[in-house]
Amino acid sequence: MAPKFLSPQKPKLYYLRRIMTERILILDFGSQYTQLIARAVREANVYCEIIPYSKPFEIDSNLKGIILSGSPFSVNDQNAPAISVKDLVKKLPVLGICYGAQLTAKTYGGRVEKSSKREYGRASMIVQNETDVLLKGISPKSQVWMSHGDSILELPEGFEVLATTESIPVAAFKCNEENPLYGLQFHPEVYHSTEGKQIIKNFLVNICGCSQDWTPAHFITDTVARLKEQIGNRKVIMALSGGVDSTVAATLIHKAIGDRLHGIFVDNGVLRKNEFQEVLDTYKQLGLNVKGIDASKLFYKELKGNPEPEAKRKIIGRLFIEVFQEEANKIEGIELLGQGTIYPDVIESVSVHGPSVTIKSHHNVGGLPEKMHLELVEPLRYLFKDEVRKVGRELGIPSNLIDRHPFPGPGLAIRILGEVTEEKVKLLQEADHIYINALKETGLYATVWQAGAILLPVKSVGVMGDERTYEYTVALRAVTSVDGMTADWAHLPYDFLADVSNAIINNVRGINRVVYDISSKPPATIEWE
Repeated sequence: MAPKFLSPQKPKLYYLRRIMTERILILDFGSQYTQLIARAVREANVYCEIIPYSKPFEIDSNLKGIILSGSPFSVNDQNAPAISVKDLVKKLPVLGICYGAQLTAKTYGGRVEKSSKREYGRASMIVQNETDVLLKGISPKSQVWMSHGDSILELPEGFEVLATTESIPVAAFKCNEENPLYGLQFHPEVYHSTEGKQIIKNFLVNICGCSQDWTPAHFITDTVARLKEQIGNRKVIMALSGGVDSTVAATLIHKAIGDRLHGIFVDNGVLRKNEFQEVLDTYKQLGLNVKGIDASKLFYKELKGNPEPEAKRKIIGRLFIEVFQEEANKIEGIELLGQGTIYPDVIESVSVHGPSVTIKSHHNVGGLPEKMHLELVEPLRYLFKDEVRKVGRELGIPSNLIDRHPFPGPGLAIRILGEVTEEKVKLLQEADHIYINALKETGLYATVWQAGAILLPVKSVGVMGDERTYEYTVALRAVTSVDGMTADWAHLPYDFLADVSNAIINNVRGINRVVYDISSKPPATIEWE
């Protein structure tokens, strides 16, 4: 019997976890830097998870320590978020960062008050106790990053100052309760704290006793074993896009169940030049069981006369689901849906303070779990993007996929401002192809997070030879970023931009002007729509 894709029942969610692996738990009080704490822990080859401070959790033998994040709140606010630090430290070592440190000090009777001078930005941490294991190997004066309006003015009885700055009396402290209890007034997780990651590593290894066994190879071995356990003899269907996440997820599932994974790759007409065939060829090289569907004409027909960004997103999302369902119904016995969900998607869907304002629909095509009565298989659910790439390299996936820039689900449709037509897509594909190839040939591709060309709904006068032209303008976009949450425009060499501009104008009939976007996120977004 074909699967019931439109059942109103919610799908069963089966999340793969490394239950047997040592881990660190990060309790999130709403800090903008919480993900950076997790990334620093993972970089030390220690597995960790982030949960809201208010969410109940179980303490087992694999949980090695707890980190309390920062927060935009003051611990003296009437409704300030709080947790029983005393109960936590009875069972495990605890490290409080910024708000977490202030909450710890206040809980034990210390004095936390609004600073007479708000300390924000770089500061020099002066180590007072060089023998303590948390600050082992740290310079006597070390640059740290401060971001706080309150300060710990007096520590509770029994607490020891480990470090100060010129502005505050307590930059780091400790207390020996049932387990070690530490606090840092600064943010060790951010780039500007030059030895911050070493401090976090000291907490993980010297205090929590972590063995640092979280590696791509171990992740692959454990995940494949758990996929076999979850899936059994059943079949999995998966929508593939040619992107890093879906490709790595599919390769892991394929290692577990072989051709019982059925991949579907839909050409929505707004992919990059030659991308459809190139991606299919790579999937064949990887041995994946993938069917390619050319639905470009259908997408062009539906997109006609719809210039609004949200309308284009919804059309592409709806059509994708319809095409995917039609193909999926041709396969008997499908019970599971594979997805390339990664950890930032999970974290952002569980807000400490409630849902955030929607700026625009998510770039990646969504809606499948809500529409399909299928059990989810999400092997990457607890990985960050850089970890996904490391796993992909370990799996032997070619670099043209692993090192590929992020590409939005709606594709070139949101890089064509206004109405999307087949003619405009062809123009943008050619311009984008010249731009991306030039970045790769000059070695600049790896230095930027994401790049692409945008076709503007603007025509301008130009001169080519003795002829007057009236053609489209293309904007080139390139940004540097760590995770896409914030981004700065990439400072590409002028000579490079000049060469690319000439190449596009001379080779793409219909474009006679090229500009470069120098806006950062925020206030702009990476994509134009």
